[in-house]
Amino acid sequence: MSRMKTSYVCLPCRASYKKPYDGDGQQRLCPRCAEPLIHVGSAFAPPRRRDTAAWRTLSVLLHAGVRFHKSCCGGPGYRPRSLREVRERMTYARRSGEPAAKALVRYEVP
Repeated sequence: MSRMKTSYVCLPCRASYKKPYDGDGQQRLCPRCAEPLIHVGSAFAPPRRRDTAAWRTLSVLLHAGVRFHKSCCGGPGYRPRSLREVRERMTYARRSGEPAAKALVRYEVP
């Protein structure tokens, strides 16, 4: 029986890898630079390597603790795709006192 694969990302290399998820907490390393990979979830779609703005947006999301796991009804839900959307949500988080991870996944900013 094969195990389900999930996505891991190396931000310095701008690379995404599908690897089996064991849940054992074992640290996986990037095959290019030997830095630790970040587990992002099975519903992750990586941006193109040349798209620096998308990778910067992804970096902000991952450092805030936002991941791309599937829910029972489909995908991971809303995630900002541009730096403008990230700035809007981070400004809202600072002004309202809401945690950054929660503000980043809001579909609309009030």
